Amino acid sequence: MPVPVIIDCDPGHDDVFALWLAAGNPAIDLLGVTTVGGNGRLEHTTHNARVALTVAGVGGVPVAAGADRPLRRELTPAAWIHGENALGGPVLPDPTVPLDERSAVELISDLLAEAAEPVTLIPTGPLTNVATLLEQRPAVREKIKEIIWMGGSTGRGNVRAYAEFNAWADPEAADLVVKAGLPFTMVGLNISHQALITEEVLRSIAAIGNETSAFGVDLLRFFCGAYDAVEGMPEAPLHDPITVALAIDRTVATVRRSRVDVETQGEFTSGATAVDLRGMLGREPNADIAITLDVPKFWQLVRDAVANLK
Repeated sequence: MPVPVIIDCDPGHDDVFALWLAAGNPAIDLLGVTTVGGNGRLEHTTHNARVALTVAGVGGVPVAAGADRPLRRELTPAAWIHGENALGGPVLPDPTVPLDERSAVELISDLLAEAAEPVTLIPTGPLTNVATLLEQRPAVREKIKEIIWMGGSTGRGNVRAYAEFNAWADPEAADLVVKAGLPFTMVGLNISHQALITEEVLRSIAAIGNETSAFGVDLLRFFCGAYDAVEGMPEAPLHDPITVALAIDRTVATVRRSRVDVETQGEFTSGATAVDLRGMLGREPNADIAITLDVPKFWQLVRDAVANLK
């Protein structure tokens, strides 16, 4: 049976591929998509989610807008990587996928209540919506199978010395979700930097030859150009789809049970994820930490999904 999934995202080039992987793989039942301010402002991330589904020919999946800012901070969009509209590169078509009138929290809550079995939540942006859901609708916890989040790092960050962007954008929300006691998997920079967009990857996606692949290659070339300019990485990492890949096939990555805590106060470390991989603190583990990616298997999942789309 397909795994029921809700994706909470802030598209973002890599979020688009996470959506496509979920929509194009038969092992996933994509129940809904919600958006949050993160890589771009909410109006852009919401528009981009609808564009991503439209390009791929995905219908019947409700899309709802969520928080436009972090719980206690101002939003700083990642325009230096994703562009001013959060999806720089190709000309974006007008989306035909409608916007649901419900808020993100309302949609997630309704989908969880309606689901016949517990649902996997996959946030690929700041955890603002998920934190708000857990605070405002605590009864839904029993319908959440697990949370697989793209965020954090076991080492250095990508927006501050130690902080990864999704954690840094709303560390209070990340702290709340990590401490919620739900099954939680962290897909951090340490593993996502293994999913590099090489020229071979670009050629193999282009060779699929459908509308989705052509649009995707345009996205990836812009993304690689931005990473090259900002971080000196001509082969950009495709972070977000690893979360969906784990929901499809847990063997796509090795994981280690560990303790993770989110720094919210440090002058230089706010948003850092302190992952105690060696158990030095003697604290109870609270997360599975994705460590090593099966790179060929991951890219095959991405290619197969794109080939199944429009």
